[in-house]
Amino acid sequence: MFHKFSVIHKSAEVGKKCEIGPFCLIGENVKLGDGCKLHSHVNIQGDVEIGDNTEIFPFASIGSVPQDLKYKGEKTKVRIGSSCKIREYVTVNIGTDGGGGLTTVGNNCLLMVGTHIAHDCLIGNNVIFANHSTLAGHVVIHDNVVVGALSAIHQFSRIGEGAMIGGMSGVTADVVPFATVLGNRAKLSGINILGLKRRFIKKSEVSQLRKVFKYIFYEKKNTLRVRIKEIENKKFKEKTIKVLLDFLSSDSERSFVLP
Repeated sequence: MFHKFSVIHKSAEVGKKCEIGPFCLIGENVKLGDGCKLHSHVNIQGDVEIGDNTEIFPFASIGSVPQDLKYKGEKTKVRIGSSCKIREYVTVNIGTDGGGGLTTVGNNCLLMVGTHIAHDCLIGNNVIFANHSTLAGHVVIHDNVVVGALSAIHQFSRIGEGAMIGGMSGVTADVVPFATVLGNRAKLSGINILGLKRRFIKKSEVSQLRKVFKYIFYEKKNTLRVRIKEIENKKFKEKTIKVLLDFLSSDSERSFVLP
């Protein structure tokens, strides 16, 4: 179902049972999966692939060139997964050569009104961005993260699995998995208990994670690195603790958000 007032390039690939409303503009290198729905006034340009059953609301712009003065017209991409909801005024930019050339959004993500995904951001699955969330370039967001309304995330920052960013927060460093952070310059405020409950993590595991979290981030003796090493040496079997330790030990261009 293609509205007569939309412009779809003859080379674009549109899947089965797609609905494209009025005044949409679909470029030549765009691929839409089966069952996608574009309401109206949607602009999709550049090398963009969108998975099955994704729904895009009016005035969204997908695949536009990045807001990066170093970008010189190189051929880069956007890849968006299946079953996403992309609301009004959302912008998702293509990548840059310097950042890997790819911007991705995973499956089952919700991008609320005014969300901005900048160049070379890598977004996992089941991520929720509340209204006017803003990501600078090269941000990595792992699965099951919630970003509060009017929050901004600094370039090259990483947001760990299951973390929650409070509304109106300015995130300038890495957020560890399962954490909650908030504030004008965001500070660590604890673990995301609600998110863990929604994922049916056992109470015993949550209790162990809480103890590890408290020791690593709130204990005063030794340095942060020493405390992390001490926890690693205890060989915890809980998956959430392993995810936390893997995140803390991986390379990053940023520091961590701390209490």
